[in-house]
Amino acid sequence: MKYFPIDSNLFIKNRKKFVSKMKSNSLAIFNSNDIYPISADSALPFAQHRDIFYLSNVDQEESVLVIFPDAPKESHKEILFLKETNDHIAVWEGEKLTKEKALETSGIKTVYWLQDLEKVLFELMTQAENIYINTNEHYRANVETETREARFIKWLQEKYPAHTYFRSQPILQRLRSIKEPEEIALIQQACNITEKGFRRILKATKPNVWEYELEADYIHEFIKNRSNGFSYTPIIASGYNANVLHYIENNQQCKTGDVILMDVGASYANYASDMTRCVPVSGKFTERQKDVYNAVLRVKKAAAKMLIPGTMWAAYHVEVGNLMTQELIGLGLITDEDVKNENPDWPAYKKYFMHGTSHHMGLDTHDYGILTEPMQAGMVFTVEPGIYIPDENLGIRLEDDYVIQESGEPFNLMKNIPLEIDDIEALMAE
Repeated sequence: MKYFPIDSNLFIKNRKKFVSKMKSNSLAIFNSNDIYPISADSALPFAQHRDIFYLSNVDQEESVLVIFPDAPKESHKEILFLKETNDHIAVWEGEKLTKEKALETSGIKTVYWLQDLEKVLFELMTQAENIYINTNEHYRANVETETREARFIKWLQEKYPAHTYFRSQPILQRLRSIKEPEEIALIQQACNITEKGFRRILKATKPNVWEYELEADYIHEFIKNRSNGFSYTPIIASGYNANVLHYIENNQQCKTGDVILMDVGASYANYASDMTRCVPVSGKFTERQKDVYNAVLRVKKAAAKMLIPGTMWAAYHVEVGNLMTQELIGLGLITDEDVKNENPDWPAYKKYFMHGTSHHMGLDTHDYGILTEPMQAGMVFTVEPGIYIPDENLGIRLEDDYVIQESGEPFNLMKNIPLEIDDIEALMAE
């Protein structure tokens, strides 16, 4: 890993929170992700399953975490199973966790090699009544590939069909949505690295630069600062491309007079950042571009102030829609008559602002959180309104990441990233 080591106390604390929500005489099992093959002997870079990372700090493939707080043996209350390392693996693949290093990393004293999993698990299953299995229940999840976790659950339930099975997700959805101070510091680090990347591209942006050249500037700055890469596939969308919400080709030349929409975030220690900025290719916005930009900026500032404890996500989006409606009327994009005759299920503003304003963020860019429950202090949300006008080859979206506070306005983790038009134009002119 490129990132600095994380104190194991964070993960000890996370496990204690999870244990406090478990039913008695239950054990919970969590698996690492697979290394996904491409073809021949090629594979995608490994990316750890965020749940086992959240509970253990283990960032390594072929790892299993078992939590059994009521285990008869004290040594079996927390167990890590790891792929056994040796000198040969160290030479060909690099250093893996030893039992000693695993204790230092996770705070878990009992570490077995993976080949002992079935034998040890048999003993544990004779002692436990209930099993927590870890399924993907994120509201945006659409998984077609069978994951390592899914294969394990299938095997476990076939081998031990008489146990009572529960889902870890209802617990994790709530726990992971409220960040510990240590987590917020890691997200802040990801945001700080994103800032470095953005300031770099302000100097690199000029007529005829290619979108992929700007993407390259970002990743260079990210890796240089110990990021493990982009939090998500970056969007570098100039001109008309900005109207394609998930444009990821990044293969067009940026033309004089166009605006570039950049939805980019660095990952640090598996924690995400999520930023969107718009910059003029020529270094100066036109008056019309300024008008649209400032309309989005006003909505963003007003929306951010609503991120307070007790706010309901659905009601929040209705209010943001009302704000955007007035801005679009002011820009001449919709009329009062359009609003009067709108379909309540697809309001008039949706023609130019068709996506949501905010989502949870943390270990995942679209992080865990239950959208039907009130917002709470410690949650991290994006705020990202946008206006998209294909007829004008213009799309503007502005996005920062905010931590909800116990009282007062949320804290902007991206407050140091240039956002105002004057600041962006001044930096581009240097």
